[in-house]
Amino acid sequence: MTSSGSADLSGAHVAFRDVSARGTRMRVAIAGEGPPLLLVHDFLTSQLAWADVVGPLSRAFQVIVPDLPGFGESEKPAPERYAYGFEGFAESLLDLVAALSLGRVALCGHALGGSIAITLGADHPDVVEALLLVAPRVYGGAPAPLSLRIAGIPLLGPLAFKQLYGRAFFRHHFETTMYGGSARVPWDRVDKHFERFNVPAARQAAYATMLATRDLRPIVAKVPRITQPALVVWGRDDAPLPLAHSRKLAREIPGATLEILDCGHSPHEECPAAFALLVESFLTRARPA
Repeated sequence: MTSSGSADLSGAHVAFRDVSARGTRMRVAIAGEGPPLLLVHDFLTSQLAWADVVGPLSRAFQVIVPDLPGFGESEKPAPERYAYGFEGFAESLLDLVAALSLGRVALCGHALGGSIAITLGADHPDVVEALLLVAPRVYGGAPAPLSLRIAGIPLLGPLAFKQLYGRAFFRHHFETTMYGGSARVPWDRVDKHFERFNVPAARQAAYATMLATRDLRPIVAKVPRITQPALVVWGRDDAPLPLAHSRKLAREIPGATLEILDCGHSPHEECPAAFALLVESFLTRARPA
């Protein structure tokens, strides 16, 4: 893993804003100038997951990196107030694009963020001009570990997820699912993710998200509706999502390009330099001159 594992996104060229989207406050990091590129993080993470690529990408693009509602430093409303799930998150991003007057954007999402990107891209092609899908959740994957399967059991599940899962569980989950077997795990970043997860409102939001996004059939149905130029990026050693899924997804999106990197489930963290070059090259080709 070539990443420095920096735990934060702070820097002289990064600005932070709070934006209201679907009545919920979203924390957004913005860096650079140029065509807008929106980066969407995975489940249990935050905008910090993109820290290693924001700098390189901001040399060519205006990079916009939100914390999804319920995660990171964004507001964490109760499920009664906010519709956690693919559609709810996609509509929040639509509000974000409008609030920042971004016009049409290139949209890059990782895992859960990739599923959200597919949702927004299929439903609003007038807003999304290009899609970059980094190991998105579309066709399921390896069986969830027992600890997460327990979380789906009525009565026992909410108790386990909201109260019992501690730092050791969190670290084990990231070490075994997010990074390739030989990767150096960025523990400072993982611990930051845990700190932001380890409050009652965040745990409740994460649990609601997990329940709302278990059924992937809506995502499968939207894939053939994608009309934008699309890049699918996958790690050769992705543990939770088989490499065969990358080829299937690239076949089902008309004209999609597939790139496979020598890493695990998080290419933008494990090989950020190669990832940033892929993104810049793809968007240079995809965007009209």
